[in-house]
Amino acid sequence: MRFLIQKLKRPVVRALAAFTGPRIVYGWQNVGGAYCPHTRVSTHTCFEGLEGLTLGDHVFIGHFNRIDGSNGLIIEEGCQITNYASILTHSSHRAVRVMGRRYIHDPKPAGYVRRATRIGAYSFIGPHSVIAPGAQIGKGVIVQGYSFVSGDVPDFAIVGTKIPGKRAEIMGDTRELDRVLLQRHPELQAIYAQWAGKDNLRRATHGADGRRGNHE
Repeated sequence: MRFLIQKLKRPVVRALAAFTGPRIVYGWQNVGGAYCPHTRVSTHTCFEGLEGLTLGDHVFIGHFNRIDGSNGLIIEEGCQITNYASILTHSSHRAVRVMGRRYIHDPKPAGYVRRATRIGAYSFIGPHSVIAPGAQIGKGVIVQGYSFVSGDVPDFAIVGTKIPGKRAEIMGDTRELDRVLLQRHPELQAIYAQWAGKDNLRRATHGADGRRGNHE
């Protein structure tokens, strides 16, 4: 019954949002049938290629994003997509530029990019970021606002774009950020380890050298 109510609520809230402004709606059902009751999605985010999109539970997707699943996009559990971000699995700008008017009639345009993209569990995508087709972002990653991300990003990296238009670079490690809270709240350590792994919990609480730091 609860599933049916949430399924009916989404189109109603979206229709009302045309008059009231953006709203966040709880509940998401993937094309394969998996239902994510704790996933929250804005009424004002644009989705393309839903057949290739898979969202995990506890995902948050805010307002005015573009989410492109046309060539395979996985956003794993607990990810947060803020506002005005583009997460892409295709790119046509090179094909349009070199083919000109021929582009629209060609079923296989030269230079057209199709690549699957993945964002690992409990990662954060800052506002106005672009996640390029084929990007493979690890778990626990922070992508700072206004970043351009392509290629592979390792687990727990903090990445940002220092120079506009350039690819984002690694600037830090989220396990260092998490250390204070995990030491202050030891009851959360087992929960952290469930998704991050015991080795990463140890890194977060004791540092890279294995010694427990004092950051109080």
